[in-house]
Amino acid sequence: MADHDSAPAAPRQRADARRNQQTLLDAAAAAFVAAGVDVPVREIAAAAGVGVGTIYRHFPTRADLIVAVYRHQVDACAAAGPALLATDDSPHAALAAWIELFVDFLATKHGLAEALQSDDAAFDTLHTYFLDRLLPVCAELLDAAAAAGEIGPGTDPYEFLRAVGNLCIGAGNNPRYQPRRVVALLVRGLRT
Repeated sequence: MADHDSAPAAPRQRADARRNQQTLLDAAAAAFVAAGVDVPVREIAAAAGVGVGTIYRHFPTRADLIVAVYRHQVDACAAAGPALLATDDSPHAALAAWIELFVDFLATKHGLAEALQSDDAAFDTLHTYFLDRLLPVCAELLDAAAAAGEIGPGTDPYEFLRAVGNLCIGAGNNPRYQPRRVVALLVRGLRT
């Protein structure tokens, strides 16, 4: 009977661990936006309401934490595309909303470019992961908007995401430059 009583507790602990990890990833993402990827771990722990040891239990190195935040945000952005396509008024509106999320994602990469240039092998697969997860979503949204006659056919998803990314470069260095507005112009320019 003791075995039967202890069995339900394990899934609850795993759910708690998943919630803790989610809280840590959200806190780390916010800290990265505010202060870059070199923000002290104790600040992330304080924002998440956990001890520093909890962070190191989930993410033994800073590189592990950076990779986990990046993947978590890529996954969230990828999942949002089909959801927006299913719920927005039009495929173009879904595309515009998704691109706003993509711009938000790019903003969380504050300092990541420098980290990616390091010799840490943990970063080697991030760009491929990014492309593998987000290009199909962008293609689906562009294809749906083209099929609905809202944009012209043939917009290459890689070129489109690259253009959006380039419009976001350096936005934090100039308070007069608002990449969201410029990206919105690009998205509006797709309309037929």
